[in-house]
Amino acid sequence: MISKRVKSNLKQTFSESLLPKIGLVLLLSILIMAMFAPILATHDPTRTGHYTEEGAEYPPLGHEYTTQVAADGEIGEVTVQGSSEHVLGTNNVGQDVYSRFLYGARVSLLVGLLGTSMAVAIGVPVGLVAGYYGGRIDDGLMRIADVMLAFPALVLALALIGVFGESPFYVPDPIVRAGLAEGMPESIPIPGTVTIVVGLVTWVWFARVARGEALSIRNEEYVKAARSFGASNRTILLKHVLPNSLTPIIVLATIQVAVIILLEASLAYLGFSGTTLSWGYEIERGQDVLRTRPWVSMLPGIGIVLAVISVNLLGDWLRDALDPNIEGEGR
Repeated sequence: MISKRVKSNLKQTFSESLLPKIGLVLLLSILIMAMFAPILATHDPTRTGHYTEEGAEYPPLGHEYTTQVAADGEIGEVTVQGSSEHVLGTNNVGQDVYSRFLYGARVSLLVGLLGTSMAVAIGVPVGLVAGYYGGRIDDGLMRIADVMLAFPALVLALALIGVFGESPFYVPDPIVRAGLAEGMPESIPIPGTVTIVVGLVTWVWFARVARGEALSIRNEEYVKAARSFGASNRTILLKHVLPNSLTPIIVLATIQVAVIILLEASLAYLGFSGTTLSWGYEIERGQDVLRTRPWVSMLPGIGIVLAVISVNLLGDWLRDALDPNIEGEGR
């Protein structure tokens, strides 16, 4: 249960600052956009062939560009204008950019949330056990963590994907299955290997934070009292150490979602995501035509920036509200 003091701090810091409000609005907008992508999308994001009569890609509505096309055996310049059917244009294979942007948000957010959950599930127990017991157990577990930290996250992720391969799995889309969005993909692609890999790469940070909390809590008076009453180590860890370690873990988890979104986008950009419905993949798709058709890469890039900013703003809000060592106005 959240204490009254914590609730009061959360409300106070939220009302005093504009930044968490902006972060909340941005994140809710992206979440709604991702959840209802089949309804909001105007075209099947995987369908190709949306070209103009001249065989060129559509620019965003209200824009135009000049390109060269072959007609009657001759190459000539034509001016291509936007269409109301493709408000944000199409990419080089004739896929609707707006629809792919909506579906790409799903993949990025799912990997961020699932990867963070996996990192928490691995790192927090390891850190709590290491910090509580200390000695050889602490040394052994933390040396494993040090080995993981010795490798850059992206390099380690690429190595693990090279070993396990790309294994995407598909979850039925409840909106499409309910008949609310005809003509849309019936399943949600989730890059399984990438999700597992980002969890394996980032669990170390949770382990180190949890270990630091356990080291300070294990000598508290209430822990000593519980031990004197005959409580087992497992009971002390679950009922005393873990609940009193949650504040920094929650803050770190919030920020880590943004880190994993960036990591997934980097892997997708390099072609290791396992699915083409990803913001990082869309950026790679448009890099060759960035000067003439910037809308292909620009929109998913903006999506990544806004998602990361929104999560970081909320993470800063939680840190200010939950950390008793931070003093603010009226605190």
